[in-house]
Amino acid sequence: MNLFFEESGDFKAGVVLSQQGEAYQVELPSGKRSKVKSKDVLLQFTTPTPQQLLEEAQQIAQGIELDFLWEVAGQEEFGFAELGAEYFGHAPLPTEAAGLLLSLHTAPIYFYKKGKGRYKAAPEASLKAAQAGIEKKKQQALIQAEYVAQLKAGQLPEVMKPLALQLLFKPDKNSIEYKALEAACNELQTSPQRLMLTVGGIASPQQLHLSRFLLEFFPKGSGFPKIVIPAVADLPLAPVQAFSIDDVTTTEIDDALSVQTLADGKVRVGIHIAAPGLGIKRGDALDAIARQRMSTVYMPGDKITMLPDELVEAFTLAEGKNCPALSLYATLDPADWGVISTETKAELVPISANLRHNTLDDLVTEENLANDGGEYPHKADIALLWKWIQVLEQGRMAKRESFGLRPEQNNRVDFNFYVEDDVVTIARRKRGAPLDKIVAELMIFANSTWGKLMADHGVPGIYRAQGGGSGGWAAKMQVRMVTHAAPHQGLGVDQYAWSTSPLRRYPDLVNQWQILACVEGGVAAPLVAPFKPRDADLFAIVSGFDAAYSGYGDFQSNMERYWCLRWLGQEQARQVEAAVLKDEILRLAEIPLIIKLPGMQQLARGTQVKLDILRWDEIDLTVEARLLEVCAAPSADAQQLEPQEEDEISEELDAAMDMPHEAVEAPPADLEGGPADGQVIEPDSVIQEIKPLTE
Repeated sequence: MNLFFEESGDFKAGVVLSQQGEAYQVELPSGKRSKVKSKDVLLQFTTPTPQQLLEEAQQIAQGIELDFLWEVAGQEEFGFAELGAEYFGHAPLPTEAAGLLLSLHTAPIYFYKKGKGRYKAAPEASLKAAQAGIEKKKQQALIQAEYVAQLKAGQLPEVMKPLALQLLFKPDKNSIEYKALEAACNELQTSPQRLMLTVGGIASPQQLHLSRFLLEFFPKGSGFPKIVIPAVADLPLAPVQAFSIDDVTTTEIDDALSVQTLADGKVRVGIHIAAPGLGIKRGDALDAIARQRMSTVYMPGDKITMLPDELVEAFTLAEGKNCPALSLYATLDPADWGVISTETKAELVPISANLRHNTLDDLVTEENLANDGGEYPHKADIALLWKWIQVLEQGRMAKRESFGLRPEQNNRVDFNFYVEDDVVTIARRKRGAPLDKIVAELMIFANSTWGKLMADHGVPGIYRAQGGGSGGWAAKMQVRMVTHAAPHQGLGVDQYAWSTSPLRRYPDLVNQWQILACVEGGVAAPLVAPFKPRDADLFAIVSGFDAAYSGYGDFQSNMERYWCLRWLGQEQARQVEAAVLKDEILRLAEIPLIIKLPGMQQLARGTQVKLDILRWDEIDLTVEARLLEVCAAPSADAQQLEPQEEDEISEELDAAMDMPHEAVEAPPADLEGGPADGQVIEPDSVIQEIKPLTE
């Protein structure tokens, strides 16, 4: 006796070897033996052989017309043998019964399974809907195949052109377009980004990186709605001639300086900060724009401003204008350059000049300042400020040392990026130039002074704090944002509230509102300030800013790395010099490009080497190189790092190497004013916290 039975959702046939109770021992045509329960047996037959039955049943099943079978079945539940008698016109032979069962089982849109060998015909509406779905899938498959063919031929299907960014970064994986892109990539053995560049969906690797960032942080576009420039109340005119110091690319001029010699011989230094807080009010439409963006986004050759251009134009400290400003005046005793008193006021400040590093750096040197050499605008004012800021720096260093930190090192190098007509220029600047130091020290002085002003008035603000945390050194020294005054050990100040870049950073705008409340409200400041003590919204701003600023910093780092790779091709740089940063990680000498060389021999930090650049990838932002020779041992200064500095450098570099597209050339550092347009900061300078360009 032979059996036709169901096992694990499949139909099989075999010869009965033995029977014990409700179970059979069956040998399959393959020779394999199986135990079959009687409840799973569908047919018992003597002829043909099991193998012949399966083969003939398959042929019969293929010849059955499903539409006719569905009509014959009616609407009542049935057994397959019953339907066989109706369909074939006679009691079905074993092969016919098995063929019919296979046909029923493989047509789930026509027949619903109700039990062993039992089925029910699908309702007519359900059948038609299922058939329409199948037809639709067939048509979609044809369309998808056409899309794949076009992509493989180097053409972007017309329907996919407006979807290019979405397909790359936020795809609907069930869409025909995505499936076609994925299939084409699999067949061509490439990535979606590379294929989209090949077929013209993305214009260039630069646009690829920019588009990814915009889609994540500016999904509705980076443009601004129409705005109304707010009116500013009448302000007194300051009796000064102020000047700013910035990079040539800077357009959002936040800060300016002035110097007055008083009748009694004392000196009055003014630190003047653009005051959009006099026009923008908490909760208005302009505030909503600034809060949504949180900061200006920088990249080589371009930027996305926090505020609309016309609003920036209304409040930037532009040359030849009387500009609304929040001014901090410090009265000094020239005998020892001690601060006698400070005063804060809102006023109109005449801006006599916008000085630029690019034209002054070669003139305003420490040597010229010492010898009264060179001729340049505001020479006497700059010379006086130079004397004061050296005293300020010494005071900070003493405070920093009291926190257990070593004095800052000024032998580091910054890099400026300039992009014009797709050609990049990367210029080196030694950190600690006099103009840098003047602006950095005075901005730190202002941020510390205003931070104390808010704390003294019981008004909350947004502070940067460092030190005093728990855990290891890196955790203790992590810079964090808080809403109360706390020391910033790295800068060597008792409190530090970002307040000097309100055109470019939202926390600075918030702090400016709070400072204005202190000036105007006096003892009533906690009652009239836009943000009251323990205001939950202030914590939300801190959280939102941290997230945005981190994302913007990563993007800036990626774009700087991209332009470093472009520079390699542009300059046809194949053999280059580099310095060891740590273990297998090096940085090129001419540009701030970090490279990892796995398996490189152990070399001391600062060792000079020569590399052979083998290849680089502007999409993945990766570089392959090999070590040619060791040129020079490191200097003693290059190796002098404290344990905490080693820890922080290790963290930055390890993070970069874990994700090759995230370089650390320009980490979001706690630099006063932040990096200038096009500026990149050396990785280990993140420990130093100051000495930026003045943007």
